[in-house]
Amino acid sequence: MSPAAGTWGAWRKEAKSVEPSGHARTLADMDHVGQQAHAWPRSAAVFGASGGIGRALCDGLAACGTQVIHAGSRAGTDPAGAGMRPFAFDLTDEATIAAAAEAMRDDPPEWVIIATGVLTLADGAGPERTYKRLDAAAMAEVFALNTIGPALIAKHILPLMPRGRRFVFAALSARVGSISDNRLGGWHSYRASKAALNMLIKNLALELARTHPEGVIAGLHPGTVDSALSQPFQSNLPDGQLTAPGDAAGNLLGVLARLGPEQSGQVFDFRGEQVPA
Repeated sequence: MSPAAGTWGAWRKEAKSVEPSGHARTLADMDHVGQQAHAWPRSAAVFGASGGIGRALCDGLAACGTQVIHAGSRAGTDPAGAGMRPFAFDLTDEATIAAAAEAMRDDPPEWVIIATGVLTLADGAGPERTYKRLDAAAMAEVFALNTIGPALIAKHILPLMPRGRRFVFAALSARVGSISDNRLGGWHSYRASKAALNMLIKNLALELARTHPEGVIAGLHPGTVDSALSQPFQSNLPDGQLTAPGDAAGNLLGVLARLGPEQSGQVFDFRGEQVPA
C-alpha cells in the first residue's frame, strides 16, 4: 500500500531541512526522543520489504530522499523502482543472510530496519490463549522467525557499520514483549519471542557501544497495523486503533530520525514513547 501523499509530503520537507515539520513536529516535542532530527540516510536496508510495513518503509525512505534502498524479501524481486535494490533472503537460512550482508559490504547502509515477524503460522496456528495449547514445534518456529532470524541479521550486518559516525539498526518488536507491562497473559510464544528480541537489542547495544559509540540499536512497536499479521484479529479492534501501513511507516521513520546513542538498547512505540522492559 502506498503512503498517503500528506504523510510523505511532510517527511520530504523534514528530510531536506532536518527540522520538525508536519507529523514529525509531534515527535520532536516529546521528551523521550531527541529534540532534533539527525541527517537523513543516503542508504538503507529493509529486511522484510514485501510485507505491509516493510514495503511502506521502503516507499517512505525513497520519498524522503534515500538514494539506495536494499529491499529484502524471500523472492528478492520487489519492491521495484528508482533506488531500490531487491535482494533475496530467508530468515531460517543463515547462508542467505550472510550473502545479503556481503553484497552490501562495499557500501553499507546507514539505516538497517528488520520489518519481519510472525503471529499466525503458515498452517494457521495462532497465538496460544492458554499454556495448555503450547506446542514445541510451533514455539520453535515462532522463535526462529521473531528472534533467531533478527539475531542472525545482526550477526552479519553489524560488522559493516562504521565506528566513528551514527548508524541505525532497528527491529520491529511489540508492546506485548514487555514483561513489566504484561497484565493479560496468553500469546505465550509470541510474547516470549518478542521479549527475547528485546533482550537481544539491549545486549547488542551494550556491546556495540564499546566500539561504535555513535550507533543506535533500537526496537520499534508500530501499533496495530493493517497488515497480514494483524488481519485475523482486526474484527475486535476499537474504531480508530488500526493504522494504515504508510502512516505506521511514517511514525517509525520519525522516531528513528530522532534517536541518539543515549537511547540505544531501548524499545520505542510509534509515538516515540519508550516501551518498558
